[in-house]
Amino acid sequence: MELAGFHGCSWTVILLSALLLTTWRTPAAAHFIHRADLLSNTQMERAPLAKPNLTVNQSIVTEQREMAVFYCNTNADNITIHWVSNNSLLVLNERMKLSADNMTLTILIVQREDSGSYLCEVQHGFEVQRSNIASLTVNYGPDPVSIKLDSGVAAGDVVEVMEGNTVNFRVEAQSSPVPAYAWYLPSDFIQPPTTGTFTIDAVSREHEGMYRCLVSNPVTNLSRLGVVKVQVFEKVTAPNIEFPTLALVENATSVTLTCKTSHQRVGVHWFLKGQPLRPSDRLTLSSQNRTLTIHGLQRDDIGPYECEVWNWGSQARSVPLKLTINYGPDQVEITQGPASGVVSTIEAMLNSSLTLYCRADSIPGARYHWTHEHSSKVLDGEQLSIEALRQEHQGIYSCTSSNDVTGLARSASVLVMVVGLQSSSMSPGAIAGIVIGILVAVALAIGLGYFLYSTKDRWTRRRSASDTTSSNTIPPTSVMQSTPESRHNKPKTVYDNAPKPEGEARGKKMWSPPRDSPEQFYEKKPPSAAPEGPRKPLPQIPKQPLMPPGPGRNEESNYEKLLNSNHSLYCKITPSA
Repeated sequence: MELAGFHGCSWTVILLSALLLTTWRTPAAAHFIHRADLLSNTQMERAPLAKPNLTVNQSIVTEQREMAVFYCNTNADNITIHWVSNNSLLVLNERMKLSADNMTLTILIVQREDSGSYLCEVQHGFEVQRSNIASLTVNYGPDPVSIKLDSGVAAGDVVEVMEGNTVNFRVEAQSSPVPAYAWYLPSDFIQPPTTGTFTIDAVSREHEGMYRCLVSNPVTNLSRLGVVKVQVFEKVTAPNIEFPTLALVENATSVTLTCKTSHQRVGVHWFLKGQPLRPSDRLTLSSQNRTLTIHGLQRDDIGPYECEVWNWGSQARSVPLKLTINYGPDQVEITQGPASGVVSTIEAMLNSSLTLYCRADSIPGARYHWTHEHSSKVLDGEQLSIEALRQEHQGIYSCTSSNDVTGLARSASVLVMVVGLQSSSMSPGAIAGIVIGILVAVALAIGLGYFLYSTKDRWTRRRSASDTTSSNTIPPTSVMQSTPESRHNKPKTVYDNAPKPEGEARGKKMWSPPRDSPEQFYEKKPPSAAPEGPRKPLPQIPKQPLMPPGPGRNEESNYEKLLNSNHSLYCKITPSA
């Protein structure tokens, strides 16, 4: 009421001040005083402004169902009425209506925001009076119900909670007056609460399910049902990686790794060498990431591999897994020391020691076999040692590396040469064998030479005696007869001392070899134990072949027919003794 009076007075003062400023003149001062006196006398003649009375048809209403009508009752005339709601000048909206004299305020459809205090204010001139306060209570709700879990994580219509945690359920629903709550729980062992909140200590998998709460307003007679689905996640334990027990061979096989876990509602991540695995053409994952397939294994695919299972509250990773990928053997290398370079030729001193090493990258470790080109013996092992080199150790040594799992084998060779070989280094047996061999060879050569020389000397003496006897009886002349048939037949040899048929001896010329071109004969010098001895002269070979004696003679023939009949030259052959 004081604020309203002050408000009216202030306006009066302002108006009077403005009037004074605009009309003030010194000669008119007495006139202004006269007007003020008249106004004061008029107010003293009126009765004081009475306090209005505010009433409402019903103070408690239901939202959107009822209306509220306020009436400002006053007997004053020529007054102005203002409406105040919740200590503020009321701003009318489309749901509110005032009467023509502003004494009646009607709220056609009440809303919850219409609740509060109402009053009316009457003003006459500078005098203002306020009515009593009328309260309006609007009942509403419940609005749609929402169930919240303090320790859970919402995932759509599901709230996920971690096993063992304490879970607080809280219902949120706007309602006036306070509603009643009725819970419907998935587990019978939980006592249904009667309030908007309740708590479960150490939640477990048995607490999973649908939680329902029915919120009812006894005044509005409205009810709403709230529903939430609760999933309890176990604290995950470390998974295991399963893989085939078959031998894995480079470039020959593929392998599938499986992340095994007892948990159902978990995600799976894979790690390679401690970093998140990135799928590729060779590394493929299944739709749920439960399996990892490695295509075309390479030797650097050994890992380590890890799989991790997780939910929003916990995670666990498997023990790192390293694969054993069999490969090789790669190129074989032969060296003279564990860390020396590859050799292909080795020169070593006689009686010195020699050690060869054979190596090749292979998983599993390769098997090594040594062979020597002059020996059928096979030595096993990566290392070949010779304590004292001898002549028989020379030659090519080969090392073969093999892998029983991959079924592959490779080899390399090295040439070993022994430097400083001497005869004294030979064994006594070898020396005796060489000496005996030389003596036998010399004896055979001497015997053969003596035999050849004796045979030739005997043949030469017999030849000389035969030539002396036959030179006095047989003329050294031979004739090559030519008959008409000789053009097509083989030439026929005719001897001078043979009887000639009639008609054939006429007109035939006798042919004789030239006297100045005797036929050449060569002799190979026979080996002899005494090569410095005198040589006997060669026997004289007759220049004309001799006619063998006629068939009527009984003496042994000293002649042999020349096989090549194109020549008329025959040689005397010493008859056998």
